Amino acid sequence: MNKAFIREPDADARVTCPVCGSLGIEVGSGPLETHIAPVHRSRMGDAAWCCGNEFCRVVYFNIFEQTVTIDQLQKPVYPYDLNSPICPCFGLTWDDVDQDSRESIPVRIRELIAKSKTAEARCASLAVDGQCCVKEVQRLYFRLRSGLSFTQFLNAYQSPS
Repeated sequence: MNKAFIREPDADARVTCPVCGSLGIEVGSGPLETHIAPVHRSRMGDAAWCCGNEFCRVVYFNIFEQTVTIDQLQKPVYPYDLNSPICPCFGLTWDDVDQDSRESIPVRIRELIAKSKTAEARCASLAVDGQCCVKEVQRLYFRLRSGLSFTQFLNAYQSPS
């Protein structure tokens, strides 16, 4: 194929979403197979990028600027749907993290961290971005722990810290 029609990565190998310009997270075929509805799956090939902006309608994109949007997934996923599990491997939800943030010991989060180090953790294929959820869970926990209301949380969630 003529290289004139292929979007080249930036000089520092960063690839950005063709819709919102957010930095993409490279994913392999695992998340693509797991999350993209079969009718839309073929347009992504074996690798793509996940849009890093949870408020963009694009979930996956490739170097040809083909996209898969939220409504083309097999089911809702976090962070595009806050009611979906944050952790697709073990089912930890926003409500679980919220509950832990109100208790003296974050039992659920500690259990998740321990489980994330086992062979049962299949983040590379189950997570929408192919990444372990622990960093996101910790970020959410500390934001909730600071006493934010749900509305304040959503406003803070929309602007990266």
